[in-house]
Amino acid sequence: MTALVFGLILSAYSPQLSSSLISPPSASVAPSWAPLIDSVKSAVVNLDIESRGTKKPEALKQGLGSGFLIDPNGLILTNNHVVAGASNIRVKLSDGRQFDAMVMGRDPLVDLAVIKLKGPVHDLPAAKLGNSDKMRVGDWVIAIGNPFGLASSVSLGIISARARDIKVGPYDEFLQTDAAINPGNSGGPLFNAVGEVIGINTAIIGGSSGIGFAVPSNLARALIPQLKQDGFVTRAWLGVAVEDLTADLAKALDVPTVEGAVVMDVAPGSPALLAGIRNDDVIVNVGKEKISSGGMLTRTVSHRKPGGRLSVALYRAGIRRDFVVELGVRPDLEGNRLAQGGSEPMVTSEEARRRQFGLVLQDSPAGPVIVTLVPASLAEQAHLEPGMVIVEVNKKTAGSTQAFWTEVFRTPAGKPLLLRVQVQSGARLLRAIKLP
Repeated sequence: MTALVFGLILSAYSPQLSSSLISPPSASVAPSWAPLIDSVKSAVVNLDIESRGTKKPEALKQGLGSGFLIDPNGLILTNNHVVAGASNIRVKLSDGRQFDAMVMGRDPLVDLAVIKLKGPVHDLPAAKLGNSDKMRVGDWVIAIGNPFGLASSVSLGIISARARDIKVGPYDEFLQTDAAINPGNSGGPLFNAVGEVIGINTAIIGGSSGIGFAVPSNLARALIPQLKQDGFVTRAWLGVAVEDLTADLAKALDVPTVEGAVVMDVAPGSPALLAGIRNDDVIVNVGKEKISSGGMLTRTVSHRKPGGRLSVALYRAGIRRDFVVELGVRPDLEGNRLAQGGSEPMVTSEEARRRQFGLVLQDSPAGPVIVTLVPASLAEQAHLEPGMVIVEVNKKTAGSTQAFWTEVFRTPAGKPLLLRVQVQSGARLLRAIKLP
């Protein structure tokens, strides 16, 4: 509306304006992006996804997505949410050729997947991954994909922000862009001004325009080898629940900084607990990296190798202390590891329910202790939290993790599961979970 009104005013007064003010910009001011787009668009592919319904397995669902070739022999990078649960993946290249594809590996925590074209393929046009760390707010970017089934659609914009945490996963550090991204763009590339992929288009804010998010290429580059070889990503694990340090918390905890990660809970048996880290510690450095927030701590640890030793600097009661932690392996909380070769492992009904429930337990004298929760799981929706002890399940003493899961597995679908939990203060609460 503003542009339209401005145009009408300009037209009305154009006789009084000098020609220099209304002449079109020169080619040097507004260059064409056509040569760059022509050089990279052949690496972008369209994905047609067929999956079976969860309630009616015989019913097929169709979906659309995008991706791009990262290897001349048919490896494609896309989003996990595009191919998760797919029973058939059909890939259409820019030259019209079509291939079936198989999943090589998936990582739901950063929403990435690697798929491979079936059959003998070679010499395909592959995109080059650029350095996302060099992107600055205001840099030009180009998105190419398959929005609403409109193949090879191109949109232009800039980087609007970096390292955005939009609370969809524990490792969020998205690039934000105002280049138009719509349903069907998911998994497609975000190019920089020299034709390198610096992001994988992943998410939009519902109903908004000009607010899209892409997984940084440097993060993808670090994960691709594991996805290709193992089918899943193994991450280091510290074993702490954290939140951002605020000015008020810093004052209350007697910390001489306002940036850091406050330890809210330490998982039983975790590397952090074994190293001596406690609740209310404020972690300010990991190795040589300064920790500015809880999210940064989570991401920094995830980039390390399990089994490695990591120096941790923190404040406790106003005194700076240094610890050395031997990192563990992050539990496979989501149960999304793939068998080698890209085929899904056989999943029993008990395993499926365990995944839906979404928590990791550890035995203690008082009962099963909740170590970690899967985001958006049944357990999280029921407001369970790490550190809670499950005292009773369906009015029976829980006793052990085995006894707990036995009761969960025997509870019929659709019937609420009643839990009595004990929090760290000693208070006991009731929680009900309706099992699907």
